Amino acid sequence: MTDTVTDRFLRYVVIDTQSDPKSSTQPSTDKQKNLGRILVEELLAIGLADAHLDEHGYVYATIPSNVDKPVPVICFCSHMDTAPDFTGTNVKPQVVKNYRGGDIQLSPQQIIRVSDHTALPDQIGNDIITTDGTTLLGADDKAGIAEIVTAAQLLVDNPDIRHGTIKLLFTTDEEIGRGVDKVDLEKLGAKFAYTVDGETAGHIEDETFSADGIEIVISGVAIHPGFAKGKMENAIKIAGAIISRLPKDAAPETTAGREGFVHPTGVTGSMEKAVLSLIVRDFNDDGLAVKEAMLENIIKDVMADYPGSSYTFEVKEQYRNMKAILDRHPEIVEYAIEAIRRAGMAPVRGSIRGGTDGSRLSFMGLPCANIFAGGHAFHSPLEWVSRQDMERGVKTLVELAKIWEERA
Repeated sequence: MTDTVTDRFLRYVVIDTQSDPKSSTQPSTDKQKNLGRILVEELLAIGLADAHLDEHGYVYATIPSNVDKPVPVICFCSHMDTAPDFTGTNVKPQVVKNYRGGDIQLSPQQIIRVSDHTALPDQIGNDIITTDGTTLLGADDKAGIAEIVTAAQLLVDNPDIRHGTIKLLFTTDEEIGRGVDKVDLEKLGAKFAYTVDGETAGHIEDETFSADGIEIVISGVAIHPGFAKGKMENAIKIAGAIISRLPKDAAPETTAGREGFVHPTGVTGSMEKAVLSLIVRDFNDDGLAVKEAMLENIIKDVMADYPGSSYTFEVKEQYRNMKAILDRHPEIVEYAIEAIRRAGMAPVRGSIRGGTDGSRLSFMGLPCANIFAGGHAFHSPLEWVSRQDMERGVKTLVELAKIWEERA
């Protein structure tokens, strides 16, 4: 097999692997295993004899060490599922060869505009892969998978490249926050890891949001509307009043950088009962606590106008800022920065306004930073990635394998 990273990527994105937050199974959708089976076949064909798909849909594989000295075992990880935010069914990737600049029109309604995508001018002369405007592309994170598999083939086919043992892990359900719920870290056997799940080429991230989910259940007072005066307390209206009081300067659409937010993600209900779901994000736990206290104060103020109604307020931890763990192992990021430099890019160290499997893995005992995969406009029909950036991703992984061996 001599597939390029682009060959692999174009093959993977047409496989529908969308996860489902409403499902209680692992994986949440059985179709994620369709990609897993293909990956196992490819990894076995490359020569990774232990490649397999487990009952939870995870793919594990090992690139054996080709040196005598002990080298820390590292893991490269990407997720197979695509986001529930936009359909991933019947993906039709398109390649804009030798991009000359300007907007890219996918359909009459969907246009990748330079004014909205500031990374586009850096792609002049490159080959850009997009959707047809009716689905997401799946570069998040099939670009990462394609880069890891291609790097694995390069390492196996070129024994003169010295490296230690490298573990590969492809997860399910990352997009719905369950990506590593069932990972067997003992079987994986890695000491340090990298998710290949970032955006712009050259970026390395060692910090994520800390994240909580909140569910508010409102019990109103239901009564026939013809006899409701002075008695009815409509749970839907109570939920609406809570939403209307959320601070506008602490929302995803009004924050950037290291600013956190409170974000309603769902509301369902009837006159008698309504359920309001929110996510809270901040880069430190104190910031989360402040926002959650603010939210509950809003609820109490609203409920004061509805004496016959009641509510419950449940906070569920989702993930925490991985920087607290990674700061104890500075070599993880230092080696990645050097690998990016060797691959011909200027390294950019940053923070993620979101989370990765690496957030959870770090707190489970596997310190894990995040490396770029090259995609842009994730979770939308305007998603795109360039061939050259994916090739830079492959080179970065190969250089990273070499650096861990050199420094051991």
